[in-house]
Amino acid sequence: RDLWDKPWFSVLTKLTYSAYLNILWLICSLPIFTIGASTTALFYCTLKMAEDRDEGLTRMFFRAFRSNFKPATKLWLILLALGFVLSRLWNTSAFWTILTALVIGAAVLYAIVLLYAFPLLARFENTTLGILRTSFAVGVRYLFCTLLMAFIYAVMGWITVCVFAPAFLLGMGLCAMLCS
Repeated sequence: RDLWDKPWFSVLTKLTYSAYLNILWLICSLPIFTIGASTTALFYCTLKMAEDRDEGLTRMFFRAFRSNFKPATKLWLILLALGFVLSRLWNTSAFWTILTALVIGAAVLYAIVLLYAFPLLARFENTTLGILRTSFAVGVRYLFCTLLMAFIYAVMGWITVCVFAPAFLLGMGLCAMLCS
């Protein structure tokens, strides 16, 4: 009984749950259009775990996946299209020196919205435009937290790519847990 009450065991349990949720997220994200619903379900579970209110990860994940499928897919496809447009502007702009500042500014705003859109959708009911506006407002209002979240994702990406490739098993799940 004393073993289960140790703080390191709680951390180990949360890491294990994060890895499991990451695997669920990867499997459910295989068709690219379901990444939004999968990410929303991931954040729903990690937000519940952060409050110590998890009621079975698999059931909770798939219930959130099903209930948020339509709005999350719509939101994801909009954000994917915006990201594609930004990448095209970045690569093929004839007025590169003039548009660089605008494209970089738009990419930063896009990243802020992307960081907050799916966690907000997992937590609140709102329209797609409302989620986009709220995620921008929250991201700008809490800029330090936004920078910290971006740093968490960047460090996990760097660890996975440059240091230890099997860390992808923790990847998105651990990042979502830390950001939650």
